[in-house]
Amino acid sequence: MEESDEDRFTAFVRAHSAALFRTAFLLTGDYQRAEDVLQGALVRLYQHWPRVAEMEQPTAYARKVVVNQATSWWRKRSSHESPLTLRDEPAWDGHLDDVPEHERVWEAVLSLPRRQRAVTVLRYYEDLTEAQIAETLGMAPGTVKSHSHAAARRLAVLLGEPPVELVQPAEEATP
Repeated sequence: MEESDEDRFTAFVRAHSAALFRTAFLLTGDYQRAEDVLQGALVRLYQHWPRVAEMEQPTAYARKVVVNQATSWWRKRSSHESPLTLRDEPAWDGHLDDVPEHERVWEAVLSLPRRQRAVTVLRYYEDLTEAQIAETLGMAPGTVKSHSHAAARRLAVLLGEPPVELVQPAEEATP
C-alpha cells in the first residue's frame, strides 16, 4: 500500500470508526466483542484498501464487512463458545471457607524452595499426578516424590504440625 493510501485509510478510520463500532455493538450486544468485530473488519478493509477506496460507498462496504464479521462470530459462538453466566457469588467455589488458616498455609507454601513449591502447587492446587508433574517440570517421578516429601516435612515444621512419616510396608513374618 502506498503512503497516500495509508493516509486515506487512517482518515477513513478516524471519520467512521465510531459509527462502525456502534453497528458492531448493536449487533453483538457486548462492548469487548464489538471491539473485536470492528478490529477484524478494519483489518479486512486495510488488506483491500486501494480497491475499497475507489468504491462509490466505502462506508457502506465497511458496514457490510462489520456485519459479516459479527455473523462469523455468531457462527463460531454457536459451535465453539458457551456464554459465561455471572452471578453475585465469587468465582471460586467456597473452599477457602474450609481452610480457616488459608493465609498462614499459603505463606508457608510460598516460603518453600522453588522446586518444592512447584511440586506442591501442581499436586495440591492443580491436582496433577506425579507423572504429570514430572512431565511438566522435566524431572524424574522419583525426584517429584522426594520434593513432595521434603515439602510436606517442611510445611509440617512451618505450620507446627506433627512431622510427616513415611509408612513402611510391614515385613512379612517368615515361619
